[in-house]
Amino acid sequence: MNFWQLLVDVPPLTLVAAETATESGGLFDLDATLPIMAAQFLLLVAILNKLFFQPLTGAIDGRNSYILSQINQAKEQLEKTKALTVAYEKSLVSARKTAQEIITNAQAEANKLRTQRIAEAISTAQAKVAQARAEIDQQKAEAVQALSAEVEALSGQILSKLLGDLVGV
Repeated sequence: MNFWQLLVDVPPLTLVAAETATESGGLFDLDATLPIMAAQFLLLVAILNKLFFQPLTGAIDGRNSYILSQINQAKEQLEKTKALTVAYEKSLVSARKTAQEIITNAQAEANKLRTQRIAEAISTAQAKVAQARAEIDQQKAEAVQALSAEVEALSGQILSKLLGDLVGV
């Protein structure tokens, strides 16, 4: 059966009863149903409050307190993190300063050692040059003596040959 068949099959008595009900009351019919409906509404509100709204508000309040505690913990962790960051940055600055001092001292020591070694090398080279000059001067003196002896011998031979020829003539 469909809806239209139901409408067609409605007995005329129900239509008459519906018409009589609307005729007896107006728009605001103040009979016993109003207090019963009010009592039913208040009872429904009390039941909904007890069964639905109180557990729901309890869950919402619990969730809210959990969120607030998590936010507070996060703030504390953030403050600790910031403090640690500041401490690590100070430590890093100190370590960099110490490392720079170590590098500077090592460079100064290396420069000092290099200068010292260069001075030693120069003094060693100068000593070898002086020794070589002394040997050269000694060899030169020996060569001059040897040459002067040969020059005298040669000059004596030249003189004897020249004078011998002159004396012998």
